Amino acid sequence: MLTTDSLGNPLTLDDEASRALVDDFVMGFISTEGRAANLLATADTDLSPIVQAYAATLHLFAESRDAVANATPYLDRAKAGATDNARATSRERRYIAAVEAWAAGDTARAIALHTEQAREHPRDLVSLKLGQYHCFNTGDCPGMLRLALAALPAAADIPYMHGMAAFGYEQCHLMRKAEASARRAIAMCRKEPWAHHALGHVMLTEGRLTEGLAFMQDVSDTWTGLNSFMVTHNWWHVALFLIDLGRDAEALDIYDRQVWGVAKDYSQDQIGAVSLLARFELAGIDVGHRWNDVAGYLPRRLDDHVLPFLDLQYLYGLARADRPEADTLLRNIEAFAPHAPASTRSAWQRVCVPAAMGLMAHARGDFVTTIEALGQALPRLVEIGGSHAQRDLFEQVYLDALVCCGTEATLTGAQGVLQQQLNGQPESLRLRRQTAAVYVRLGLDTMVTTPDS
Repeated sequence: MLTTDSLGNPLTLDDEASRALVDDFVMGFISTEGRAANLLATADTDLSPIVQAYAATLHLFAESRDAVANATPYLDRAKAGATDNARATSRERRYIAAVEAWAAGDTARAIALHTEQAREHPRDLVSLKLGQYHCFNTGDCPGMLRLALAALPAAADIPYMHGMAAFGYEQCHLMRKAEASARRAIAMCRKEPWAHHALGHVMLTEGRLTEGLAFMQDVSDTWTGLNSFMVTHNWWHVALFLIDLGRDAEALDIYDRQVWGVAKDYSQDQIGAVSLLARFELAGIDVGHRWNDVAGYLPRRLDDHVLPFLDLQYLYGLARADRPEADTLLRNIEAFAPHAPASTRSAWQRVCVPAAMGLMAHARGDFVTTIEALGQALPRLVEIGGSHAQRDLFEQVYLDALVCCGTEATLTGAQGVLQQQLNGQPESLRLRRQTAAVYVRLGLDTMVTTPDS
């Protein structure tokens, strides 16, 4: 039967009773709510191609080595059913093809199909958000924005559309447009966590730390019913503001209560924990035994190689916990990189491999190797995906290696980076402490304002 989904897109279902669960998926997916997974309850009984494709999508988002195998039965049924035009519209067939490309590792084809969908069916916001996900993971920030702008005129009544546009703008450094889009989304729907996230990025980037913390805390009461990534990631952003503002105990409390422990077996929760623990240590905050708990979940990631951005943080978490599996993961990354899918092979070989060597070296106190290896990767780091705020971790590690190495040349390099960062974030007590310490070692301590002044 032919009907429409909650956004008005043509929808073909074998069983009308599935429509409510499809709408849960559609609206849950674009609003980052956990109800998107409700669709799995009907995926083994309603063999509609789009239902099967949506189920495959949910499995692929596990971002694990088992994800493709788990998604394949649903994807196979979706493809088989889509050969019958009466059971799948052109929109649905294009979406199925995009998910097939994703499962095959052909990210470039997936993005092309989602881009075509945004032009032909601009209210298919599931396709749009998935296309942005792929652009994000390959560092294609303009691609994220193009997708959003293609759909915006036809979907301007949907608050989540403006949230998607806001993040595209922010990742392209168009801060005023990002803030305007995020605020428009929030004005339409106060519970719009992706818009909160985008505005948090803007405020962090612009050094509006006190304002950013107050904003995120004010809207945090709406972070209910979300998927684990969205809720833990927004609290992760709260912790970043707290670290920079020197509120260390509060930041650790956020980590313990809101960031680590929601879904410890999920990739995004794991890398959120790793990157936050690393930032604590780089800011001089003692994390106690917290590395051991996170690292206990990481050995199962040794053969994943889903995204280079993920593997790098799994590696650092294992290395900081002094787990021998870190060496295994490094070898596995080096072996996998030449055979990675064509659309991401360069990122694996030319960015992930040297970055992995640098991170391992830093975790083990070899700062000369850290500088050399990470220095190769940093100019192309955008290729492994992640946001500016997330990739900042690797820049902080490199900066720490410059300081720890302690030569005149490395301290000079650190001074140049730190002072520029402090100029952009004058509220940051973390940066003030780090900058002051470098000036002392350079014999220029009388030239700077101390953190306590």
